[in-house]
Amino acid sequence: MNSSIFDESLNRKNTSSLKWDALQTIYGIEDLLPMWVADMDFPAPPFVQEALIERIKHPVFGYTIAPPSVYSHITDWVQTRHSWEITKDQITFSPGVVSSIGTAIQALTKPNDRILIQSPVYMPFFEMVKRNGREVVLNELQLVDNRYTIDFTDFEEKIKNDVKLFLLCSPHNPGGRVWTKAELQKMSELCLQYNVTIVSDEIHADLTHSSYQHVPTASLNPAVADNTITFMAPSKTFNLAGLQASYIITNNKKLQLAFKRVQEAQGFHGLNTFALTAMDAAYREGGQWLDELLAYIEANIQIAESFIANEIPTLSCMHPEASYLLWIDCRGLGLTDQQIQDALLQKGKLALEPGKKYGPGGEGFVRMNVGCPRSVLLDGLNRLKLAFTN
Repeated sequence: MNSSIFDESLNRKNTSSLKWDALQTIYGIEDLLPMWVADMDFPAPPFVQEALIERIKHPVFGYTIAPPSVYSHITDWVQTRHSWEITKDQITFSPGVVSSIGTAIQALTKPNDRILIQSPVYMPFFEMVKRNGREVVLNELQLVDNRYTIDFTDFEEKIKNDVKLFLLCSPHNPGGRVWTKAELQKMSELCLQYNVTIVSDEIHADLTHSSYQHVPTASLNPAVADNTITFMAPSKTFNLAGLQASYIITNNKKLQLAFKRVQEAQGFHGLNTFALTAMDAAYREGGQWLDELLAYIEANIQIAESFIANEIPTLSCMHPEASYLLWIDCRGLGLTDQQIQDALLQKGKLALEPGKKYGPGGEGFVRMNVGCPRSVLLDGLNRLKLAFTN
């Protein structure tokens, strides 16, 4: 296989990296290979680095406004990558998708309101609902032929029972499902029928793989657009999570105003200088870089799937249709979640995300981040095998 710009292995230790420098705090062991949290071990694109260096050359870092270019580059990007036409006035900035979830919950619901989520799902969905004093309502995803599907009978049964908000993860984390247009339409129609607002976390949208097409929920039709707030960000796409840059999109002025009012109550006044600089450069120049990244990640996924099928056949992978996250089914081992983690940490010296964190349906799974140089991936796969070798 030809060498790639993504093959370089960087030492991230002692860079205040959550992934690499918090192992002792989180897992109680220092000498682990971290393949857990969803940030990649690739450098930010050169054009983002150059834009940041250029900005740093000006020594004043005062209060910042978003330049007009960042809006136009976002709208162009969303149109080009996702065939979705949006306008500048539909965009509101936020430091991150998790904080946006909290803001949306506060803006669009009241304490004790019921909020629907589909488990297993990204942990903050549960956390933000509970921490804001709302009630979690579960529509558990169904595992059919090693792929998640939606139980629409249960979905309607739950949503008609006084649910106020639906938190959708699209594409899905941790399973990597890219929901089809038909699935999104059915969920959206039920939300409209029962007057439930949709909050659609689409942070992994740019990382949709070549055989699939991400459909932004709000792009389905005007009625759905009017009932939806969408979250997007360059953070997963370009590995910029530490810069804290994201945005919401909605054409419903009432929803947007409610969101902004909560931000104002929090004293939120826009993104920092470097977040805006990086976002602008990423969306301006990032197309080719992202295409190369996706090809590399897809090859990593193929290698991982083949390795697991041949070397650790007791495990099985859910094929991700988006993202660099592998959702690995360990239930064939006959071990408890604690025993799975103990084997990974003590024998494999490998830090993965325990599936139990993702709620009902996640038991017996682990999540592995393959957004890394191939040498790191192969090391991780060998550690995975070692963990579960008798």
